[in-house]
Amino acid sequence: MNPWRESFPIFRHHPDWIYLDSAATAHKPECVIHALTQFYSKDYATVHRAIYSASMRATEQYHDARETVRHFLNAAYPEEIIFTRGATESIHLVSRIFHLERGDEVLLSQMEHHSNLVPWQMLAEEKGIVLKWIRVLEDGSLKLPLELSDKTKLIAITHVSNVTGTITPIREIVQAARKVGAAVLVDGAQAAPHMPIDVQALDVDFYAFSGHKCYGPTGIGILYGKKERLMSLPPLQGGGAMVDHVDFEKSTYQEPPLRFEAGTPMIGSAIGLKAALDFLGQIGLHAAAGWEQHLLTLATERLLRIPNLKIIGTAPHKGPIITFTIEKVHPLDLAALLDCKNIAIRTGHLCAQPLLRQFGCESAMRASFALYNTEEEVDRFIRAIQESLKIL
Repeated sequence: MNPWRESFPIFRHHPDWIYLDSAATAHKPECVIHALTQFYSKDYATVHRAIYSASMRATEQYHDARETVRHFLNAAYPEEIIFTRGATESIHLVSRIFHLERGDEVLLSQMEHHSNLVPWQMLAEEKGIVLKWIRVLEDGSLKLPLELSDKTKLIAITHVSNVTGTITPIREIVQAARKVGAAVLVDGAQAAPHMPIDVQALDVDFYAFSGHKCYGPTGIGILYGKKERLMSLPPLQGGGAMVDHVDFEKSTYQEPPLRFEAGTPMIGSAIGLKAALDFLGQIGLHAAAGWEQHLLTLATERLLRIPNLKIIGTAPHKGPIITFTIEKVHPLDLAALLDCKNIAIRTGHLCAQPLLRQFGCESAMRASFALYNTEEEVDRFIRAIQESLKIL
């Protein structure tokens, strides 16, 4: 039995649906839907700009959401939490405001999601920075130790690969970065929903994640930045809320985080994210991770019994993600047959084309698990693959 599944209304409306694409986006518990409905139907007002009571209540809820995220990441100060539209925007923000000059090196791994790869390629074309790569080994783990130099200014790396599920040794990477004075940005989109994150213990400079993968709304993301880092960085966008004093000749800017949050913020989405993180806090990420790891182990063992099936990424420490191929079976064909059986998986290049090519393929299938999945769903998933392969 899964004690958390009933918290998600979508599975009451679709009880036979097996959803195995939570690495793309997670479903929303009742408390998140309620928080959004409550705010928009009863409490809606703008923040920061008015003295009337509704605005003050909205502002208080917005600040509470920031404090909740601070606690979720164990950041030292709420001022270290910047609201963005998602992990992609968080990474893009750092790429645009972090001081890099021609010839500076940014180190990436070969298993980065396009969101933590393309922004740096764009910057390389624009500024002439140099991109270096950490190789991915056959089991999906990284080739360590890192090769760094005094030209290495930033390491931008995923915490958990969205393809292989590999959990990267962030603390070890940070320690290596400190020896050459480099900063570290972590893409935590696949980690934040599935494991406790302590940015102070990790000692990272920046940490990004998305709300919608953490059972919260779409359109909200987080960028954590060390206070001393944020204080030294310029804003990216100009507009309302981020300014201190404006004159025709010159403007001065707010302290972080408002310096980086121009315009009317995502108020409702931030409040919904707070509800999602509170929900995860009540469950306990250790408990959720234990269940997800159980499903991962169960599904891995059974998938490996299927002839000609190859799992991409077999590192010993993995998040709840299984990407696989089956010889002479096109991923779209199998996924379409699974959909006929009410089973949703992800197919394609998984927003990681270079990594898939490292493993000799252009397209693959991915099943990813969340706290609402069950053992019975794993059984049905495996049987459905076996039945579909007979047709194919």
